[in-house]
Amino acid sequence: MPTTLTSKGQVTIPKQIRDALGLKPGMPVDFGVNKSGEVVIYAAEGSRRQKRDRFEAARGRADVKWRTQELMALLRDEA
Repeated sequence: MPTTLTSKGQVTIPKQIRDALGLKPGMPVDFGVNKSGEVVIYAAEGSRRQKRDRFEAARGRADVKWRTQELMALLRDEA
């Protein structure tokens, strides 16, 4: 996955890499160089503890199984 270095020394981290590391916009990352001279990138310490947004925190938590028609009737005050 080649990428281009900008004049400011910036690169775009490919989506496959961001997804594999769980990186999100604004998350800190650390870089290193291993013994083979390869650059290593990883999520910075503590970045995994970032607060989830309110929707992510609630996703999958409902204990009522609504059918679409029942929910729409309730919302439209047709029940």
